[in-house]
Amino acid sequence: GRGFEIAQGRLGPGRIHHCMRLIGMAERALEMMVNRVQLRTTFGEPIAKHGGIVRDIALSRVEIDQCRLLTMQAAEMIDRVGNRLARQHVAMIKVAAPNMALKVVDRAIQSYGGMGVCQDTVLAYMWACCRTLRLADGPDEVHMRTIAKLEMRLQRAKL
Repeated sequence: GRGFEIAQGRLGPGRIHHCMRLIGMAERALEMMVNRVQLRTTFGEPIAKHGGIVRDIALSRVEIDQCRLLTMQAAEMIDRVGNRLARQHVAMIKVAAPNMALKVVDRAIQSYGGMGVCQDTVLAYMWACCRTLRLADGPDEVHMRTIAKLEMRLQRAKL
């Protein structure tokens, strides 16, 4: 019957759901990182006063918001033109969101030091979830192939 067709039709919204979860985890990790670096001191000063960590905080904010906007764009495309025509946007967020979340969570872990990888925080669990979601609904390579194929088709149509 139409089982495969129905399953494929649900993948787009499901993939967006995964990306929204990843954005939420990244937000939580950033919040934890900011709180940690303001409270933890080294050499008599909060870590936040040291140069490197402020770059990590700023970069994390930029990357989270980039993925949030790309996810909202993909959702809007699904609403406006349907899953099939929104495939490239959905594939882009499936590559971007897990990779972004992994980087943000990793930076948060770094701000905690050894405590970031033990059971005392949720960060190690979040990292494992983010890494797993890079594989959910197909690995990055599958989505990159979809993105490239659709981009080449779009550019060819312009010729």
